[in-house]
Amino acid sequence: MNITKTKFSKNGQMKSTATKTVPKKEGTTENKLQSSQLMKLFHDGLKDIYWAEKALTKAIPKMVKNATSEKLIEALTSHLLETENQITRLEQVFKLLDKKAVGAKCEAMAGLIKESEEIMDDCKPGAMRDAGIIAGGQKIEHYEIASYGTLSQFAQTLGLKEVVKLLDETLKEEKAADVKLTEVAVATINIDASEKKA
Repeated sequence: MNITKTKFSKNGQMKSTATKTVPKKEGTTENKLQSSQLMKLFHDGLKDIYWAEKALTKAIPKMVKNATSEKLIEALTSHLLETENQITRLEQVFKLLDKKAVGAKCEAMAGLIKESEEIMDDCKPGAMRDAGIIAGGQKIEHYEIASYGTLSQFAQTLGLKEVVKLLDETLKEEKAADVKLTEVAVATINIDASEKKA
């Protein structure tokens, strides 16, 4: 933007002019962040994990159906309820961003679910299959922990405080679910599976 200043002499006649170039304002920091490359990555990551969580609401019941350990069934059933709440939380995040809650196929989660199903098919019912379900389930949990941890950090950088709270709540649940599966495995399932012939 050019600004022209005009000076006048004592008798009112124009004396001289000076032109100064003033840089244009680029917009607020908030606007920059909303249209940044990091925001694009963040939004893509949200769509990815949204699809993943919805896919898990179909995959976890299959695990429950194939499990035999009561403690494992209880842990999986409990996490299914958490997963449904996590989907609701993600929808709140989309709303805070003024974005439509839509998923984009998560190839990583699709692969992990497929692997878990193959393990269940290949294992004998009982301790062996239960151990396989836990192994597949923990791979899924670790992927989710990594995803939510990254998304939370992105949200912090973008200054999205309310979003960070929602993502961190889910991250905490995913970590707890992973610990619970380990406890169930170590308590009896892995020992039982180690004592039986394949």
